[in-house]
Amino acid sequence: MSDEAKGLVSEPRDGSVFDVSTEGMIHDCALVFEGGGYRGAYTAGIANALLENHIYFDFVCGLSAGASHTVNYVSRDRRRVEQAFLATPGNEGVGGLGFFLRGKGYFNADYLYEGCIEDGYLPFNFRAFSDNPAKIAIQAFERDTGRTVTFTKDDMPDVWSLIRCVRASSTLPIMMKPEPIDGQTFLDGGLGKGAGIPLHMAEEADYKKFFFVATRPAGYRKQPPTDRERKVIARLGKSHPYLRNALLTRWERYNAELDRLERMERAGDLLWVRPDFMPVSSTNLDTVELQQAYKMGHAQALRELPRWREFLYGSSTATTGNVT
Repeated sequence: MSDEAKGLVSEPRDGSVFDVSTEGMIHDCALVFEGGGYRGAYTAGIANALLENHIYFDFVCGLSAGASHTVNYVSRDRRRVEQAFLATPGNEGVGGLGFFLRGKGYFNADYLYEGCIEDGYLPFNFRAFSDNPAKIAIQAFERDTGRTVTFTKDDMPDVWSLIRCVRASSTLPIMMKPEPIDGQTFLDGGLGKGAGIPLHMAEEADYKKFFFVATRPAGYRKQPPTDRERKVIARLGKSHPYLRNALLTRWERYNAELDRLERMERAGDLLWVRPDFMPVSSTNLDTVELQQAYKMGHAQALRELPRWREFLYGSSTATTGNVT
């Protein structure tokens, strides 16, 4: 079977060549993507602005929707970065109430991850991903042990193992059907360490400087679960106590991480790219609204490029730094 038939391509569809050069690669700062479901359409515009301006990091990490951004960014496939959170493919669909009522979860994970590659609708360039020397880390939560598990390129010898890791990192309880890996059930990485803020993976890789792409605007804080939400969590947790505890405590853990990031930002160790305004929710499947969110994120990124360059290179007009 050819690479094209497997959903893999060695070159972009427009005939251009993927750039996997290391020239200008940033070695002293990690790129970190927050999750957020289809809010990722907005941050996809930010990720593509980085690629368009040849801003390449040698360490990239994320979880949930940020896991998709991580692998797509490292493959340097700008079409996939954009389309992964925009398109509504053919007859399969990306999800909705009908899928949920049929027991498939609100999001059609089988198609969103494996299916769109298998049918060639949204290929993944695994060759470019592998050739890129950047290291990656994506996080998932092991439901039955409560462990936070980190996947790296070593866990991704082929495109299908890569996609399984990304899917594991993104599997929201109830909303998506889990796909076990080696007999273990993994759920959304936001349930684990950091409560949705994946900065610790870069810190554990010894980075001291961070470019953090968030899906929430300035001032956002999570609220404690409502009484109704607590009842749902209690039902879920009857047979999964680690999941119950993670869901009940996530709001406190997440807010504590935000407080820590604010201190790092004030110290000059972190550049926090927050959406000016987030126009879509995590479950929004309206293609027009998602396209608008992408455009808004991309426009914000272009406005902020001088600030980014000042942080990364020490000059608002610099176009490269830390050249290999």
